[in-house]
Amino acid sequence: MNKRFWSGLCFLSLALTLWAEDGSRLWLRQTPVNQASVCCLVTSPMLTVAREELAALWQGGEVDLQLCADETHRRLGKEGYTIRTSEGKTVLGAATEQGLLYATYHLLRLQAEGADCSQLNIQEKPAFDIRVLNHWDNLDGTIERGYAGRSLWKWEELTDSVSARYREYARANASVGINGTVLNNVNASPEILSEDYLQKVRKLADVFRPYGIKVYLSVNFASPMKLGGLSTADPLDEEVARWWKEKVREIYGLIPDFGGFLVKANSEGQPGPCDYGRTHAEGANMLAEALKPYGGIVMWRAFVYSPSDADRAKQAYLEFQPLDGRFRDNVMVQVKNGPIDFQPREPYSPLFGAMPHTPLMVEFQITQEYLGHSNHLAYLATMWKEFYRYVQPSSLKGVAGVVNVGDNVNWCGHDFAQANWYAYGRLAWNPDLSAEEIAREWLAQTFTTDRRFVEPMTQVMMESREAVVDYMMPLGLHHIFAWGHHYGPEPWCKVPGARADWLPSYYHQADKEGLGFDRSRTGSDAVSQYPDSLARVFDSLEQCPEEYLLWFHHVKWSQKLRSGRSLWDELCYKYQQGVDDVRAFQRVWKEMQPYVDAERYQAVAERLDIQAHDAVWWKDACLEYFRTFSKQPYPKGVEPPVFTLKELKKVKLPISNYEPPTIEMLPRKK
Repeated sequence: MNKRFWSGLCFLSLALTLWAEDGSRLWLRQTPVNQASVCCLVTSPMLTVAREELAALWQGGEVDLQLCADETHRRLGKEGYTIRTSEGKTVLGAATEQGLLYATYHLLRLQAEGADCSQLNIQEKPAFDIRVLNHWDNLDGTIERGYAGRSLWKWEELTDSVSARYREYARANASVGINGTVLNNVNASPEILSEDYLQKVRKLADVFRPYGIKVYLSVNFASPMKLGGLSTADPLDEEVARWWKEKVREIYGLIPDFGGFLVKANSEGQPGPCDYGRTHAEGANMLAEALKPYGGIVMWRAFVYSPSDADRAKQAYLEFQPLDGRFRDNVMVQVKNGPIDFQPREPYSPLFGAMPHTPLMVEFQITQEYLGHSNHLAYLATMWKEFYRYVQPSSLKGVAGVVNVGDNVNWCGHDFAQANWYAYGRLAWNPDLSAEEIAREWLAQTFTTDRRFVEPMTQVMMESREAVVDYMMPLGLHHIFAWGHHYGPEPWCKVPGARADWLPSYYHQADKEGLGFDRSRTGSDAVSQYPDSLARVFDSLEQCPEEYLLWFHHVKWSQKLRSGRSLWDELCYKYQQGVDDVRAFQRVWKEMQPYVDAERYQAVAERLDIQAHDAVWWKDACLEYFRTFSKQPYPKGVEPPVFTLKELKKVKLPISNYEPPTIEMLPRKK
């Protein structure tokens, strides 16, 4: 066989590998046509990316990239842009190269959705300057709360080679406007700051830079002791401050556009300034002073809960609110969206609005630690939009998303989990977008623009997170997950020696009288941390939104709710509704088979089978357990349990740190 044959065969094999419908292309599935005429008078690595994307993919004729110094573009800032169509030519304008890159991806997104691009007149600018992903990746390749394989970062290989996936990762982030990534776990190893690892970080930064993405690192507060041999990490110690300044100088010598540090301190065993009698502000400010000359920032997490008698939902507020105004201007206090820990539903954290003199950023969880890992379809844009109903985006300086990206072929484990990565980026750019329009965008780009697919699957996505809440923890229940891995129900969990606030009974407070945590003024008084107008609503059993009812109140089993049903009956119906919804999702997905490639259709169908099984497991476990307190029968229309409480208490899942369970691991009725 001749060389031409082998060359053609190799090309065909490569093409099939690259374009296989295995989820690896995410929402960037447009086929290269290489027909666009692209004009740009300036050359740079970032503009080369923009030109190559347009030249390969744009089908709308001539396109012009223009760096503009006029008032319109100055007003749009360093990342804003315009897109205008005039006389058959499309002109992308921006004050900076990064703006032109984002304009490029916006234009290509419109094309992929099938939009009319013949008469465009668009102005865009991001709502937040800081739009970052937080990877909880460990240096050994595992990922804390990942569920999509091992880490993307192959540290052992970075000395000699750079994976092609790093560029695809950067491209995906740039396409939705994400401009930063924290490479490593907040439970940080000091080794990430060693000379060897910083050289590897530099290689990643070089790949990401043309896509407008800055690299950040999570740092261990005790690094001066672990790496520098110092006897202390006291932030007011001059030698400690000097060590950090030298380390920052070393980092910026390698990575001139390094973004800064993310810090988890004095939380869940991590070292911090409080170990030396110092405040979080004193610890953060010491790092901020080291970073300030280079334009770097500190993202200081407010996820703290000290052992105390105070309601855990109150503790971050109690620790951080008194420090308002005491942080340097390049410190961003990073606050989880809710006051506890990424629950399927929480009220917003009362720290938002309580620290007007401190730059705050919100931390969302994209990975589904408490939402069925990578097995359950749970579209989280609806959750984040719920947060923005209470917190004005203009009060925030940035957003962070704890990401679920791993080395699985489809990046996220579940094909529909990709939607949460996409939606996070889109809402980080523009929180005024609706969850529904983002779902439509993602579906059209990821699968097909056929309305017979997009319409029903948009509805499934919009209902999915509420279904998860219903079959897991409706009416404001929270934190009743299995010990350790947080997959599956365990409201009865007891672990000798464990902290009370690590156990479900601390949160559900079930007894013969009723259910729920009393955070009213006569209980823990967590309601008083909210603005007065909202505190009055949350404090009232009659006025409290029922989605937060059991978060703020211990409610009698017989209490009549707005449906006219008792708490017990309403609880039963909510769990049944969640089960019914997932079964409905399965039926819709079955009808979608003609519009989806076989590989992804089967992958999603298998995940929905697991989700439907898990929904029954959750319903049976929670209702059978709570029925030992309520002593009431199941109301009409609620299915009798498939599993007995005795059987379910024996379930112990062998879940790894980075893969979700398979259906063979789950409880089975014999």
